[in-house]
Amino acid sequence: MHYQRMPPSNIVTILMLIAQIGALLGFACYAVFLTILQQEWQLLHVESGLIASAFFLGYMLFVPFATVLTDRIDARQIFILGGFLAIIGLLGMGFIAQGFFSASLFMAIQGAGLAGTYMPGLKILSDRIHSGEVTRHISFYTAFFGLGTGLSYLISGLLLDAFGWRNVFILIALGPFVSVCIVFFSIQPIKKHSSHSPWAISWTDLFPVNKWREVLKNKNSTQFIFGYTVHNLELFASRSWLVAFFTFCAASSGSVFFLSATALAALVNISGVISSILGNEMALKIGRKKWITFAMITSSILGLCLGASSEFGWWLIVPLAIAHAVFITADSATLTAGLVISTQEHIKGAAMGLHSLLGFGGGLLGPAIFGLVLDASGNPTTSISWILAYGSIVIWSVIFIAYQYRQGWHLKK
Repeated sequence: MHYQRMPPSNIVTILMLIAQIGALLGFACYAVFLTILQQEWQLLHVESGLIASAFFLGYMLFVPFATVLTDRIDARQIFILGGFLAIIGLLGMGFIAQGFFSASLFMAIQGAGLAGTYMPGLKILSDRIHSGEVTRHISFYTAFFGLGTGLSYLISGLLLDAFGWRNVFILIALGPFVSVCIVFFSIQPIKKHSSHSPWAISWTDLFPVNKWREVLKNKNSTQFIFGYTVHNLELFASRSWLVAFFTFCAASSGSVFFLSATALAALVNISGVISSILGNEMALKIGRKKWITFAMITSSILGLCLGASSEFGWWLIVPLAIAHAVFITADSATLTAGLVISTQEHIKGAAMGLHSLLGFGGGLLGPAIFGLVLDASGNPTTSISWILAYGSIVIWSVIFIAYQYRQGWHLKK
């Protein structure tokens, strides 16, 4: 194996953008099939939400390993491992899953696959691109997350009628397989110099509690971390239940939508791709905390309005869904960038690990809370149930902002 010159940075970026899209093709499969599987397996809404949450549990469990390993070995190897985990999870859903427990297991494996591809993909770029170009290339990579998830909705929905949900899971596994092939054959390996054996991992490596305590003593860092947690709670709950909500809206309003529920979900997700980048630019102009406040309060209001719009036509429901998606993602980059800037250099790695861990912990809670409220409302086929469900995921952002202002957050830029 030769460790020689690498492809030009733009070629590496293009290859990784394609690889990321392939790795994300399974992201929304379950969300697309949620209502079908709910009927076929006789699931409660909370059980349906917990299966979606299992994806984020798998992510949370694997991301500490991925974080430690990328500091010790080439991130290319972690990406390949993550791709194979995603393939196993998708094939397990297609061939084996029969109900709540088996589906939760394979969704967790899929989530571990995302942990093994998304952040290691960023590390592949940062290790192979000259420092002056890194920011621009990484901004494209992070923006493509929304494009990849949008295509996941679209392709899963288009294949469903022709092949059935089990075969779609199996076919979608080709996405991460292609990603693994791209990274294995097209991304040149590099040598890592580490004083640690790659696989000699201790609990303190995985969970650096002492460093986390130091991070949490920094009030600014803590604000950005918990802001990211409530941000992800709303974001991933909304994404997990969006197709089901559009399906309910079509039945409730009696109107014919101009696109299928899955195509609309894809449109909504892709609409949020640019807002994270533009949101960070706005934050630089008016101040991060002012922008986070505006984005969170606006997305909360729009989320409630979206839940209340189910009996209206697509002319109101779709614009509200797009606006909601835009403002949910508008503070994403701002929260992460704020943490990076406000954290001391010697604990920055631990801060980012905690940021990711708690952030996706919010992603774990969101879909389950949404489903639990739908069940608790007594009749999930009424619009009030969906208003309450959306209210249950947007209220956390309002509480977060209110608490921060009470602590004097408005006094700091």
